[in-house]
Amino acid sequence: MSGEGNGGRGGDLGGALRHWRERLDPATVGLPAGRNRRTAGLRREELAMLAGMSADYVIRLEQGRATSPSPQILTALARALRLSEAELRHLFVLAGRTPPTSARMPTHLTPGVQRLLDQMSATPVGVYDAVWTLIAWNRMYAALHGDPSALAGRERNCVWRHFTGMPGRVAHTPEQEARFEAATVADLRAATVRYPGDPGPRSLVRELRRVSERFAGLWDSHTVGTHMMHTKTVRHPEVGTLALDCDVLTVPGSDLHVTIYTAAPGTEAADKLGLLGVIGTQAMS
Repeated sequence: MSGEGNGGRGGDLGGALRHWRERLDPATVGLPAGRNRRTAGLRREELAMLAGMSADYVIRLEQGRATSPSPQILTALARALRLSEAELRHLFVLAGRTPPTSARMPTHLTPGVQRLLDQMSATPVGVYDAVWTLIAWNRMYAALHGDPSALAGRERNCVWRHFTGMPGRVAHTPEQEARFEAATVADLRAATVRYPGDPGPRSLVRELRRVSERFAGLWDSHTVGTHMMHTKTVRHPEVGTLALDCDVLTVPGSDLHVTIYTAAPGTEAADKLGLLGVIGTQAMS
């Protein structure tokens, strides 16, 4: 079955994408509803922007003229459309792809985590997978740490960045650094055990052992650690140094890590976060 035109597999996929696109309230994803919308939901161009692909490709998918989207494309569409876990699996089936299983690391944002990103607009929030690769963030996170959209591959993995000495805005004390390293190495070890069918965690560990003696020593010593709320010092090029509380939440059933940066009301750090919000808004206008 070719799936060309509007029939077959391509037509089923296109129909599902249109349905999910039209049911999504633009305000939910931070877009103005406006009065000139002829149809409900998102426009194709808006979905393309949110998913990081061309509008022409979205049109071809909906019209059944593009019938073999990659798993990366499907995951991006699912995230932009706010699909549930069951809908994500259905999307993969419609596209003729094997749905993600527990053997592979989850990268799909649950509806609750997506709402957290949407609703905590004044607080920096970043979402990482089980091996600490950044997969989603809000505007305030980008304002605090720098826009991650230009980063690719392991450049978005904070364990890789730390152990290979890549530049960043977070400054650790020796005690904080030891806690961070112990906790993240333990997370990588857990991911290699929990997702034996996913080559990603083992490949990351293998490369880290090759390029970092420090990581190799921690890995071989079977160091263990856990994440806890602590203060992180962020050196921002425009507002200066911020001392922020950093909480790490783990999403049950998905191993996603959610990092949330806050400051006590009335503090200098809180004032600087407010200023960052203004700067971020101006940058987007």
